[in-house]
Amino acid sequence: MTTDPQALRAAIELVTGAWRTQAVHVAARLRLPDLVAADHRDTARLAAATGVDEDVVHRLLRLLALLGVFETDGEGGWRTTPVGELLRDRPGSLRDTCLLYGEEFYRAWGHAEESLTTGTPGFELAHGESLLAYLAEDEQAAGRFQRAIGDAGNAVFDAVPAALGLSGGQRVVDVGGGNGRLLATVLTAAPDARGVFVDLPHTLPSARDHLAASVGLDRVELLGQDMFEAALPAGGDVYLLSRVLGRWDDRHCVRLLGRVRDELTADARVFVLDRMPTDDGTGMLAALWDLHLLVVEGGRERSLDDYKALLHRAGLALDRVVELPLETKGLVAAAA
Repeated sequence: MTTDPQALRAAIELVTGAWRTQAVHVAARLRLPDLVAADHRDTARLAAATGVDEDVVHRLLRLLALLGVFETDGEGGWRTTPVGELLRDRPGSLRDTCLLYGEEFYRAWGHAEESLTTGTPGFELAHGESLLAYLAEDEQAAGRFQRAIGDAGNAVFDAVPAALGLSGGQRVVDVGGGNGRLLATVLTAAPDARGVFVDLPHTLPSARDHLAASVGLDRVELLGQDMFEAALPAGGDVYLLSRVLGRWDDRHCVRLLGRVRDELTADARVFVLDRMPTDDGTGMLAALWDLHLLVVEGGRERSLDDYKALLHRAGLALDRVVELPLETKGLVAAAA
């Protein structure tokens, strides 16, 4: 059999993908992008700063340069690329995402076969408990998780205010608000609006810090509660559900959407943000996150038709679909 060299290379790149993930993870863990940006440009200085053997640092940087994280500076040293800048230890970067996906989620994916064949989340197999239980018990991990999901969504969140088109002193309720970054983005774009943040108690420290620094806590009410059990805030003009429904089965999704519908006035709207996979050969990010949700939490990404069915079952009618960055859609719905 004659082997197609291009197909062979593509297959090798697929099976070595985990090596790339871990190389980038180590770079972020060692803060190599920060050290290079702080003028530790040559390999010897980087080795001294990290305590790693100089030969090993050189070999790691050589691979990271091929991956687009660093580049040579023409003088025997290194400099960060725009990709490398995203891995620096500073607000708005993807460093926490890199650590999360290179540690907790990486171990979860080590159980992918058992997870996919039995339906047991890989996170539970790797860590002995669900993701939510793990985050509730580990404050450091919870903070990293909240920062990660917020930082990875920045490009999407920045496009939301224009899609919502808020005017005047409207009330925005963010259900399952994570680290508060989406709500902060919306309130920043609408200075007369006020917000209500709803999520589990372990999310409050990160959300409070971010909202205090960005819009001020005088404009936001923070509620640490279970969105399925405690009463949802009434009187909202917009209810946000950003990347919340993917971790739940259809029954829970219909229940949550129905609880939101029960609080809607005639003019109020629900705004659902999520990636929605298709079967037309497009949407790599949506397909990846679909399996990621399955492996980590037993969840799924749903197609647009799936969401239409959920909204209908919950007594909601889809008004319009908004295209957002990074293969994300915004669904605007009202009480049917």
